[in-house]
Amino acid sequence: MSTVERLGLALLHRIDPERAHGLSLLALRSGLAPLRGPVDLPRLHTTLAGMPLLNPVGLAAGYDKNAEALAPLSRAGFGFIEVGAATPLAQPGNDRPRLFRLTQDRAAINRFGFNNQGMEAIGARLAARTRGPVPVGLNLGANKTAQNRAADFATVLAHCGPYVDFATVNVSSPNTERLRDLQGRAALLALLDRVMETRAALTRPIPVFLKIAPDLTTSDLEDIVDVALTSRISGIIATNTTISREGLNSANRGEAGGLSGAPLFEKSTRVLAQLSQLSQGQLPLIGVGGISSAEEAYQKIRAGAFAVQLYTAMVYGGISMVPDLARGLDALLARDGFAKVGLAVGTGRSAWL
Repeated sequence: MSTVERLGLALLHRIDPERAHGLSLLALRSGLAPLRGPVDLPRLHTTLAGMPLLNPVGLAAGYDKNAEALAPLSRAGFGFIEVGAATPLAQPGNDRPRLFRLTQDRAAINRFGFNNQGMEAIGARLAARTRGPVPVGLNLGANKTAQNRAADFATVLAHCGPYVDFATVNVSSPNTERLRDLQGRAALLALLDRVMETRAALTRPIPVFLKIAPDLTTSDLEDIVDVALTSRISGIIATNTTISREGLNSANRGEAGGLSGAPLFEKSTRVLAQLSQLSQGQLPLIGVGGISSAEEAYQKIRAGAFAVQLYTAMVYGGISMVPDLARGLDALLARDGFAKVGLAVGTGRSAWL
């Protein structure tokens, strides 16, 4: 990390976390953030649900909710980017304060509640973007007041699908009341059937992923894998934030919302390994939760992830950690004799079961 970036992070950590989040996006759009360009190393080249990636390190949804910084993020070293969540109608989300740093734990708690500018505004920015080698996807959400939330996911996909490279069905946020109920077998199958019908109607059908919570039983995961295979979705993102507060030390640990960051690493990686075992390689998996180093990204891949995503770690490590992490992953693969990152997928799964 450069001195300028270190000072910038120190200043951001002295102000309200949500305001700091907004200022970091402004810095990106204004050209003030250090961007080193794409990380394009042959060993890291891979394919995710048919999408070619320069590297398997992606940006998780939630950082660029409204697709406002697509161009600079595409130059930050990510292999793919996910924006959103987007809902049919703009909504303010939950009352502030709703984002909390847990500095001692290298973590964060948020209870945003799908605050976003709505699919019309987000879709317009996605339509106007210059396409390049870094795929851009959209996290699909449902309005808090929706009578039929399954219909909301399909509506956003129909509107924005032509402008993105993949989409994610987000039924795992803990901050919208009863949203996680959609992870149940019957509700999930009905929801995904509707989403996949909408996908089939697109002029360019795109991969559709399902993002799940880490707070699920083995029986829940068995049902999710079965439903995912039945509905023929493209893969699963494991995992979203957790409602657990085990082992935290920071003063804000009692705040309501979803916990992300370092404390989530082990829990989310165990879920990932279980999914890998249950699906037996039939479902591409994206590992997310607690990644802050190349070694942790490597562990996710060896547990079964075809690709990984990060977000909260950048609060503490800055945007420059992205290319450093990708290059570090390349070095680890070389150390262990893997000519391609895909050859390492699942090779360490048993350690997490």
